[in-house]
Amino acid sequence: MQSSPRSAESVFPLLEPLLPSVQKPIQYVGGELNSTQKPWDGAEVRWALMYPDAYEVGLPNQGVQILYEVLNERDWILAERTYSVWPDMEATMRKHGIPQFTVDNHRPVRAFDVLGLSFSTELGYTNMLTALDLAGIPLHAVDRGDEDPVVLAGGHAAFNPEPVADFLDAAVLGDGEEIVLAISDVIREWKSEGRPGLGGRTPRDELLYRLAVSGAVYVPKFYDVDYLPDGRIKRVVPNTSGVPWRVHKHTLMDLDAWPYPKKPLVPLAETVHERFSVEIFRGCTRGCRFCQAGMITRPVRERSITTIGDMVENGIRSTGFDEVGLLSLSSADHTEIGEVAKGLADRYEDSNVSLSLPSTRVDAFNITLANEFSRNGRRSGLTFAPEGGSERMRKVINKMVTEEDLIRTVATAYSHGWRQVKLYFMCGLPTETDEDVLEIADLAKKVIAKGREVSGQNDIRCTVSIGGFVPKPHTPFQWAAQLDHETTDDRLKKLRDNVRADKKFARAIGFRYHDGRPGIIEGLLSRGDRRVGRVIEQVWRDGGRFDGWSEHFSFERWESAAGTSLADLPVDLDWYTTREREHAEVLPWDHLDSGLDKDWLWEDWQDAIDPNLDVEVEDCRWTPCYDCGVCPSQDTEIQIGPTGLKLLPLTVV
Repeated sequence: MQSSPRSAESVFPLLEPLLPSVQKPIQYVGGELNSTQKPWDGAEVRWALMYPDAYEVGLPNQGVQILYEVLNERDWILAERTYSVWPDMEATMRKHGIPQFTVDNHRPVRAFDVLGLSFSTELGYTNMLTALDLAGIPLHAVDRGDEDPVVLAGGHAAFNPEPVADFLDAAVLGDGEEIVLAISDVIREWKSEGRPGLGGRTPRDELLYRLAVSGAVYVPKFYDVDYLPDGRIKRVVPNTSGVPWRVHKHTLMDLDAWPYPKKPLVPLAETVHERFSVEIFRGCTRGCRFCQAGMITRPVRERSITTIGDMVENGIRSTGFDEVGLLSLSSADHTEIGEVAKGLADRYEDSNVSLSLPSTRVDAFNITLANEFSRNGRRSGLTFAPEGGSERMRKVINKMVTEEDLIRTVATAYSHGWRQVKLYFMCGLPTETDEDVLEIADLAKKVIAKGREVSGQNDIRCTVSIGGFVPKPHTPFQWAAQLDHETTDDRLKKLRDNVRADKKFARAIGFRYHDGRPGIIEGLLSRGDRRVGRVIEQVWRDGGRFDGWSEHFSFERWESAAGTSLADLPVDLDWYTTREREHAEVLPWDHLDSGLDKDWLWEDWQDAIDPNLDVEVEDCRWTPCYDCGVCPSQDTEIQIGPTGLKLLPLTVV
């Protein structure tokens, strides 16, 4: 981990003459408004933060932006950012010997103490390997020396980091704001002691050991995985004294005390989200059985109306953005969303600032709320997510939205001037049949018919967007068999043909969907164990990059790599994806504690698939606790309003 001063020198003199030869060179230049420049020698701990995708996807990422600010606010910590480079830039860097670099000061990533990766999707794993290789960091953790940075993963995919365990030194579960500072303290202390190796451990292993025994950081090398002859996991056990049997997630309990990002980055190049986003609460207690984000971010913790107002004003002032998105898993569920909407609409009514709720639950939408957010004349489209096409499927997934709820909601929107609604569904859910999927078409037609009726207009549109269901760890559906991609594609074709065949509605219904094959690979990576690492590495060596992009994704490459890499094992691609798990099976992530009680998850799974049961789990913010386990096991509690606070008008200067 010790680097010579020369190794931290900027590579920009080498890079600059090559930029005209690559696409979108602006993404590699840095210098964005609100980026941080700090002297290298003045820092005791240095982080390279990476979102493993292209700049246009990575720069807007809230997680990286928050940690970038939190770390750089400490005068003894330096944090810079790095993103995945496109294949043309990768080839150029290899040809000219330029290592993976940060965009802030173009320093080599290998010179930093920590390379922190934020994984919101598993399809970024091959991009991580590209970055490690370009940086000159050995791919496998076991091959790294004391001069290499600690490779640390966070984000939602880190709740099962086992498929990339061979490539990671450590992983962190949950909220990052406090734990990155705690990790920095451990590194600072270890460095101040002269980077010791104690108890027969190398200096690098001593640092990892200190992180692991804190109970706050998962270090895969300190855990052994044993397998049964049939391929299932026998047990996961610590192999080092003092290392905890289970690693717990981190939960930030006072969001008002952490109003980040205070000065969001303003991109130089076009990005996927050209807006300033404010997270108005974390967590969700709706209990949708498919939703990993809703399960692993519990409990609900709201920001106060005054903090939200301050964050919006600070963000607008410091960035120049004229669109503000109020983000959470279900933004309209904030207990004071009506007051938030009215207060912000009052503040910015005669300005060019537009406000939006990117996605709204059908049963949380009301026209008063929608009108407040469109008061200044800009009216964004409305997006609702029924998820299941039939009433039966919505009960299976615990999406407590009836057809009447949906029709009533869209009727209200269309009657008040909206002309377009987007509906999001999933295909491949447990117990689903062809008929369940075809009911999506019936629902869309009813939406159009109702819109025409209440508006008296024929220019009514409804876009149906469909994603394939992928079972995720730490959810009641973590035991489910994934639907094979052939059946998924067949059902989607039947649905598309049904919509197109009805001349009365075909032109009014847009239809967007992805084929089932990328979902199968996401399923392999989301529920895989350490043996899947060899598949990921083979795909990468065969040229796999940017697997989250349809134009770069190759199912054949993944299928071939799985076939060859797993040939000597009693497991294969289908074993990881289309196989249903039993209650007694040890799951790859069982030693990683999201706070959820495994027996509660199993009982909820049984309720979902029992055709004779009609058990829906209510939102525990308004009902007695139903023992999911999070609050007692994590020593947390639901934090919601109303606070009684008011959003005062801005002072006019």
